Amino acid sequence: MDLKKKHGNQEPKKEEAPQAASQDHVELSAPASDADRIKELEEALAAKGLESAANWDKFLRERADLENFRKRTQREKEEILKYGNEQLILEVLPAVDNMERAIAHASEEGLTAIIEGVKLTLSMLQGALKKFGVTPVENAPGTAFDPSFHQAMAQVETADQQPNTVVAEFQKGYLLNERLLRPAMVTVAIAPKG
Repeated sequence: MDLKKKHGNQEPKKEEAPQAASQDHVELSAPASDADRIKELEEALAAKGLESAANWDKFLRERADLENFRKRTQREKEEILKYGNEQLILEVLPAVDNMERAIAHASEEGLTAIIEGVKLTLSMLQGALKKFGVTPVENAPGTAFDPSFHQAMAQVETADQQPNTVVAEFQKGYLLNERLLRPAMVTVAIAPKG
């Protein structure tokens, strides 16, 4: 088959490929004068200066974020070390409660050895808890009721104590390094009616 017939009697264009390549290539025209060239360079320098300032600002912000992250991580690590044994202590406290109840309800007749053994065990447990920063919440009768540290289980009308003070304690409350671990369960005084 003849090429002229196939392409409709048209000669193939030989210059198309070089023209397409020249369209992709961007030509820079030479500046008209040195003043124009200096102006272009100053504009380019100003643009780079703005970009540099923006990058410096980003760097400072990222640096501050990194420093804040380090401080937050250090603080979290210290809290984990300080309060990490909270679950263990919460498991031990019921044993302490039961020993305190056993001592309170045991009669002194014939059970002296048992009571003495329980007292020694209780003092050992309390010493271990104190070693880890556990201290009891103050609940002596007459202490002002504080909902941050006490849980009211009942109210009792009494003229013997001021209203809104602790009358009796059902269960001790505990602090772990000055932070509430478990509130104390208490009876609270209210003013008598009439």
